[in-house]
Amino acid sequence: MKKLYMILLFSVLVVGTFTGCSKSDVGKNGKVYVYNWGEYIDEDVIDMFENKTGIKVVYDYFEQNEEMFPKIQSGAVKYDVVCPSDYMVQKMIDEDLLVKIDYANVPNITNIDPAYLKSAEEFDPGNEYCVPYCWGTVGILYNKTMVDEPIDSWSAIFDKKYKGDILMIDSVRDAFGIALTYLGYSLNSTDEVELEEAKALLQEQYPLVQAYVIDQVRDKMIGGEAALGVIYSGEAIYTKRENPDLEYVVPKEGSNVWIDGWVIPKNCQNKENAEAFINYMCDPEIALKNFDFITYSTPNAAARALIKDEEIKNSLIAFPDQSILDRCTTFQYLGEEMETTYINKWNEVKME
Repeated sequence: MKKLYMILLFSVLVVGTFTGCSKSDVGKNGKVYVYNWGEYIDEDVIDMFENKTGIKVVYDYFEQNEEMFPKIQSGAVKYDVVCPSDYMVQKMIDEDLLVKIDYANVPNITNIDPAYLKSAEEFDPGNEYCVPYCWGTVGILYNKTMVDEPIDSWSAIFDKKYKGDILMIDSVRDAFGIALTYLGYSLNSTDEVELEEAKALLQEQYPLVQAYVIDQVRDKMIGGEAALGVIYSGEAIYTKRENPDLEYVVPKEGSNVWIDGWVIPKNCQNKENAEAFINYMCDPEIALKNFDFITYSTPNAAARALIKDEEIKNSLIAFPDQSILDRCTTFQYLGEEMETTYINKWNEVKME
């Protein structure tokens, strides 16, 4: 969900502009067009997959779900495998943009922990369209040398004493989810009064914010450029390794727990190759290799069993216990009208 750009790393894999797949691409030794978040796969895995299958990977990346969706919806670019987040998977299903996965071609699905398949049913009933790839939480990363006391509440990112030292997430659903949760409402609220309260809170926060960021929060926090930042859990693991003064917390009021998964667009032209790619990503050794590289939590139970680093294996950031998960909620797709409402209110916040 939530990753850094891979402009240089994957430039050799991206072939100019995507104009779709020709009929010659179809088949075991053809191509597979993959659209994923930046820095969300170990680049060696691409080579390994190509060497093992003879299928050429043509790779492109995006930074936000809302950037990805219009490209899939338009059909101008025909990707074979895409990795959206939970609520966006639900939207793509509702918009009839996805094709059901043939699990006869994805036998490694048995490596996915049933608990995550059950969670995925909230946005993909019957697990027909989506195979979980990574998951995590949203929380606060703070510098223990720059705050007055341990942070355990969203109140910290709305506190005037940290003016100029707050990095706020530049994402409409995440930002409103935080505000709604702090106010005691559902992060999937469709109530106009509650949304206006959340907007007002975010507008009050606006002059306190040093910068609205997604990817940049990682480097800024490592470098001590801010006291507090909203961050995705996978990034928090890396930042703590780089700067031991940093600490991550899922606030006591609650937060978002998200799942990103592999789906196949309905207009793909290499479905069997897409399923071969998804199956390969579910191999325990491959899932572990990706986890080691991106540090986002894996739903692959067989891969987790292979983790040798006990600190990571037992990390409450990578694998939070039930007490943390019990106060977290998954985003839902709220419909086109409500989606527009959220976007308009977010634009009003950013226009302050």
